[in-house]
Amino acid sequence: MASIADFGFPARAGRSAWRWFWRQVANWMPKGLFARSLLIIILPVVLLQAVVAFVFMERHWERVTARLSEAVTQEIASIISIYEAYPQDPDNELLTQIAAKDFGLGITFLPEGPLPPAGPKPFFSLLDRTLSQEITRQIGRPFWIDTVGKSNLVEIRIQLDDAVLRVFARRSQAYASNSHIFIVWMIGTSLVLLAVAVAFLRNQIRPILRLAEAADSFGKGRNVEEFRPRGAREVRQASLAFLEMKRRIERQIEQRTTMLAGVSHDLRTILTRFKLELALLGDSPEIEMLAADVDEMQQMLEEYMAFARGDSAEQPEPIDIHDLLETLKSDAERSGHAASVTFSGDPNITVRPQAFKRCLSNLVSNACRFGDTVSISGSRGGAFLTIVIDDDGPGIPEAQREEVFKPFHRLDHSRNRDSGGTGLGLAIARDVARGHGGDITLGESALGGLRATVRMPV
Repeated sequence: MASIADFGFPARAGRSAWRWFWRQVANWMPKGLFARSLLIIILPVVLLQAVVAFVFMERHWERVTARLSEAVTQEIASIISIYEAYPQDPDNELLTQIAAKDFGLGITFLPEGPLPPAGPKPFFSLLDRTLSQEITRQIGRPFWIDTVGKSNLVEIRIQLDDAVLRVFARRSQAYASNSHIFIVWMIGTSLVLLAVAVAFLRNQIRPILRLAEAADSFGKGRNVEEFRPRGAREVRQASLAFLEMKRRIERQIEQRTTMLAGVSHDLRTILTRFKLELALLGDSPEIEMLAADVDEMQQMLEEYMAFARGDSAEQPEPIDIHDLLETLKSDAERSGHAASVTFSGDPNITVRPQAFKRCLSNLVSNACRFGDTVSISGSRGGAFLTIVIDDDGPGIPEAQREEVFKPFHRLDHSRNRDSGGTGLGLAIARDVARGHGGDITLGESALGGLRATVRMPV
């Protein structure tokens, strides 16, 4: 007796194939909510119309056309029977009048001769196929038909014993021509419904896009005071949750800023008192060492506070990035380093000015501390700003390029405490860059040292 385990492999293979199929479908599916919503509306409508049109074509349209073609063929067969069974006037005028009055057909009798050569069959003609079948079934004589030569008439020629019967019938007599109106109405109403659906969907998607823009702007430190909940109930709930989260974050930031301001004030007061007491003690090597330690402590305090504060309270403003890079170049040259600046693209961007300047200043200061030559290049392409800072220093090993962004992390050898810094410069720089929606990466410089690349959306 087979156990469940015997079917384990086929079941797993079936599940894997099913997952693979849906992954392929997902790859072809649109990614946007608006496009997916339209697809949810359009696909059922298209499938429904396809089924209805198929059933209509196969059942109603073809059946009606067959009945009409059968009736016309019967009328033609009746005319042939009368022509062959009863004597007529020499010009067949009475039979022609009967055909026109009772059957609505225009007939003429042509001299005996061959039928015209068969013309090319239309690619899709229900009338041509159905009428040919009925003539073959009911009359059984050689015939020639033209269903495309004249738009409103159908020409039929039938080989008789001593003549050729030519019949002109209205197309509507043998063909359900009004069936096209149904398809036109079906497609027209579908287009109207689709237009209405697109208009309504745009109004439903717009509040979601505004919520995404507000969340993105708030994440980059920009002001979103104009944002208001709009749209459907679920979207309004998400918007209200975002606003509540925003208020909690702002309240937490305000509390932290107030606490840091108090701590900073108290510590600066003590350090100032230390400096004053050391100044009153006079000059001696020991006093100078203590004063240097106090200065270093104050510098460390400023850096710690800058890192903890994060400049979150600063509002974004438009600046000229090229002017900022020129300022950093001048600062590097004043410290005795060779510096160069290049920039391409629109220099006007909106950032938190002081925070962004601190980010780039930390990177340039880091390059100046360990190298003699600094190269600063920037470019704005599309929606991104890229700034590259190169130096000719010793660089950083690839395995440690992510570690240096951790707070208070210092490298051994040349990059140590004695060369200055508290291990917060790169951490502050990356924190500012990520606060603007970007990031900082480290690599090898063409100058032989370290390359710091800042890339952020603008």
